[in-house]
Amino acid sequence: MTPTCDLYDHFLDTCGVLPPALRHYGGHGRFHGPAMTVKTHEVNSRVKELVNTPGNGRVLVVDGGGSLRRALTGDVIAAEAAANGWAGIVIWGAVRDVALLAETPVGIMALGHTPRKCVRKGEGETGIDIVVDGVAVRPGDMIVADEDGALVIPKDLPLPG
Repeated sequence: MTPTCDLYDHFLDTCGVLPPALRHYGGHGRFHGPAMTVKTHEVNSRVKELVNTPGNGRVLVVDGGGSLRRALTGDVIAAEAAANGWAGIVIWGAVRDVALLAETPVGIMALGHTPRKCVRKGEGETGIDIVVDGVAVRPGDMIVADEDGALVIPKDLPLPG
């Protein structure tokens, strides 16, 4: 996987740089794959549904509105994502079960963490264009994450090399 710094140097501002406030929580600090998107607020029904489908190396990008009041992912959902072949989950919101997430073989980035779980009310939209703190993410865009952060490379731009 090409490091994010090198990819940024190649694409410059034609790629999106996800907010540096996102922290790594998962067992894989480096991950990449095409984006699948979710927009929700303090409800993780769609997140749970999606991680229980074949991930095929994709990265689930969740616009949780930046809320840190309720976790959108915990150890159970992360384990399901890993078992179903998801490369990673990026959440503009909170996670929980931090110690267990670190042992799960999947990339996870989030804005923060809280012990409070969310509710499942069947709400949320999937497969739509979202904006994460000013950065556009469309289904199929390439997400690349490592120790330096995470990039969104538009799906119509060829990757170098």
